[in-house]
Amino acid sequence: MRCFDLTGKKALVTGGTRGLGRGMAEGLMEAGAEVVICGTSEKVDIVCEEFRKKGYCCHGLIMDLRRSDHLVGAFHEAVKMLGCRLDILVNAAGVQKRNSSEVFTKDDWDTVLAVNLTAPFLLCQLAAKQMIEQGKGKIINISSMLAFFGGQTVPAYAASKGGLTQFSKTMCNDLAAKGININCIAPGYMDTDMNTALTDRHNPRFEVIKNRIPQGRWGTAEDLKGICVFLASEASDYVNGAVIPVDGGYLVR
Repeated sequence: MRCFDLTGKKALVTGGTRGLGRGMAEGLMEAGAEVVICGTSEKVDIVCEEFRKKGYCCHGLIMDLRRSDHLVGAFHEAVKMLGCRLDILVNAAGVQKRNSSEVFTKDDWDTVLAVNLTAPFLLCQLAAKQMIEQGKGKIINISSMLAFFGGQTVPAYAASKGGLTQFSKTMCNDLAAKGININCIAPGYMDTDMNTALTDRHNPRFEVIKNRIPQGRWGTAEDLKGICVFLASEASDYVNGAVIPVDGGYLVR
């Protein structure tokens, strides 16, 4: 369908070198978008070349999301790579630190909040200014099931995803009339390297979680491609401020 076609669209995806971010970046490129993927190391160039060999239009950029002073320059460099236009921003980068709440360290708290909340806030602001000048744009923030419930041993991650979700709703209220759609995807339990502490088949929680998921399996990066393309395309032009679970039905069990 033409309303899902992203041909000619320009996108920036943080965390695009691995896991869910890589899957969503690939989904955007499959739909026709030109994409800058951001990562924290030279691996971004390797992944970028892998995408190019598949025939996609992809650029790689190192971006340190822990450094607010670095983000402005990196953002403008990404937009320059895309021909001075930005139609889609996907804030997919994230970090996880695990420990019980009463012993969780401030250093770990600061790291998680910097990458998962402060960096998306700043990138949303920068993207919004660019998109307002253009007359429209799509922002997709990657939330989590932990925006709905608390989880265990992840106080900073839960706080960051709850904060990002609420900020996205406020940003919708402020900017929807200016042509910007901002929505959240809330992935369920996904089989990625961020969840290796849980996806170890010897960990009893793996089966407990899987048995609660009505579809009977953990999610993968492939499961986020469709919803990401939908939210980035004209098909979602009247979807704004939404938090969409992609969890195999976990929330409703």
